[in-house]
Amino acid sequence: MKRTVAVIFGGRSAEHEVSIVTAHIPIMRALAAAGDYDIVPVYISEEGNWYSDPAFIDLSYFQKSGWRSAVKKLKKIDVSVNGGLTLVWPGLRAKRQKIDVAFPAMHGTYGEDGSLMGLLRMSGVPFVGCDMAASAVAMDKVLTKQVTESVGIAGVKYEWFSKAEFAADRKGCLAKLKTLKYPLFVKPPHLGSSIAITKVDKPKDLENAIEVALHYDDRCLVEEGVHNLIEVTVPIMLSDSEHWLAKVERPNAEFFDFETKYIGSGGKKGGKTGGVNAGYSEIPAKLDPKLYKECEDVTVATARALGLHGISRVDLLINGKTKKVYMNEVNTLPGSLYEHNWRVAGYSAVELVNKLINLADERAEAQKNVHIVFNSDILKAVGSGGKSGQ
Repeated sequence: MKRTVAVIFGGRSAEHEVSIVTAHIPIMRALAAAGDYDIVPVYISEEGNWYSDPAFIDLSYFQKSGWRSAVKKLKKIDVSVNGGLTLVWPGLRAKRQKIDVAFPAMHGTYGEDGSLMGLLRMSGVPFVGCDMAASAVAMDKVLTKQVTESVGIAGVKYEWFSKAEFAADRKGCLAKLKTLKYPLFVKPPHLGSSIAITKVDKPKDLENAIEVALHYDDRCLVEEGVHNLIEVTVPIMLSDSEHWLAKVERPNAEFFDFETKYIGSGGKKGGKTGGVNAGYSEIPAKLDPKLYKECEDVTVATARALGLHGISRVDLLINGKTKKVYMNEVNTLPGSLYEHNWRVAGYSAVELVNKLINLADERAEAQKNVHIVFNSDILKAVGSGGKSGQ
């Protein structure tokens, strides 16, 4: 019997459109090719409304002019978390669809940041990817640095401040940054896909870059650039006890922005590679074997420190002269699952999604053995002469 898999995408995020692509290429495409699943596409609009329609399985639906208006004419669905995850089309003859596995494809806020995982966790449905806590920490680049630094994983020198702090004391915030060496990279800590990241080479351009970052986030992260830079990225899959590495990948550009990643020739928008623009990447990276192994080791250590599960990607920075490896950031939902890299590592898209669903099932089964109920006499004691509120 086929299992019903809900692929959840879209959402209230600056990465809304990237999420739509990831859901289709490769997730729904691979699930369809596997032939073992009934696919239920679940689209969450930029306003936060939930919709589901069989037409959403085809990416071309979201490429037609006026598709947002077309979606708004559809009936919104409700979500029930009683006894599992059930989608409900309300009405006199309400339709209900029980979900066997959830496959989140929502980048950014309200999805990849742990919000969606919290809902799925409460329902008890198996779901692909990191759990709520790991998602929330990894989505915050500042928290990620603080956690990994605490276990001795090296990172670049950085400073951060909130939007409120910058508004109240702009000079003070800028003064903190004087200890950092140029070039600097200014980032919104909670966004991915290189959105609103600015490389700053001169102090005169710094304030504008900060304002751009704070337009998209309530905090701003400013990092030192690495000289003699070699930038690599390492996709990884994990269970609670095992891990599987793809290839260490080296982009052919020192810094690539959203446009380069997703709209360049052969990139995600073109749908030719099924992943990040493989045309600008070297897979596997041509590194000294010792350095290559260190990149793998730092990736595994980072993933374990953060408690990652399912699929993720760890980005590393290397000083090519000193051979120093720095953990840069973590992505718990790599765009298009980094399908192009896993293919080189020996996993077809179908094998990749099957593996991820199996890992979701294993975690859900293991969590059944975790006791979360504790019974006591506290309710009887309250109001019976004893003190409450302690």
